[in-house]
Amino acid sequence: MKILYVEDNPQNMRLVRKMLESGGYQMIEAVDGMGCFRVLDDEIPALILLDINLPDIDGMEVTSRLKSNPELAHIPVIALTANAMYGDRERFLDAGCDGYLAKPVNKTELLNTLSYFLNR
Repeated sequence: MKILYVEDNPQNMRLVRKMLESGGYQMIEAVDGMGCFRVLDDEIPALILLDINLPDIDGMEVTSRLKSNPELAHIPVIALTANAMYGDRERFLDAGCDGYLAKPVNKTELLNTLSYFLNR
């Protein structure tokens, strides 16, 4: 199963790739919001892990565009972000994200979240 991870930090990308591969997933990468849409022109992943703080358009705008596109709206979007202040989770869910994980994420939490959203 392919998971798209949109993340501009190479260390976070490497860490999540290892976690996903250990769970039997294949990771597709994009390093910014517009890169996410370039990837989606070629491949449709089962789920998108999305950093909120991206260098071009932020994750909330990416989510809005994804959810407003009938061809992409079905893909679960999980915010995977360092924004972990009170109210951030609700703000991202209100913006259209299907789930939320705070960084640093642990392997068990990540794989359990993927399992939940992919087996619904």
